Amino acid sequence: MELRRDVFQAIADPTRRAIIALVAMQAMTPSAIAENFKSSRQTISKHIQILTACEILEQEQNGRTIHYHLNPQKFKEIADFIEPFRQLWDDRFNKLEAVMKNYQSDQ
Repeated sequence: MELRRDVFQAIADPTRRAIIALVAMQAMTPSAIAENFKSSRQTISKHIQILTACEILEQEQNGRTIHYHLNPQKFKEIADFIEPFRQLWDDRFNKLEAVMKNYQSDQ
C-alpha cells in the first residue's frame, strides 16, 4: 500500500517550508538546496521527495542535472482552500474592531 501524503502535512514541517522558500526564488538542484541546511543531504533529499510527491515541487531534468521548481497550480489549490477561512477571520476581526471602537467611544 502506497502512503499518500497530504499537502498540509508536507508544508507543516519547518524544513520543508524553508525549502519551498528557497525554491520560490529560483529553481535549484538538490545539492544547492542541501547546502542551505545543517541536516544531511539524505535528510534534505527525503524532504524534497515528500514535496515532490505532494506536487508542491516539480523536477526538471537537463542531462544529468535535476532542478526543482515550485508548482504554481498546487499553490493556487492551497490558496483556494484557505481563502474561505481567511475571509471568515477577516469578518470576525472587523466585527471585533467595531465593538472595540464602540466601547472606546462609550468611555
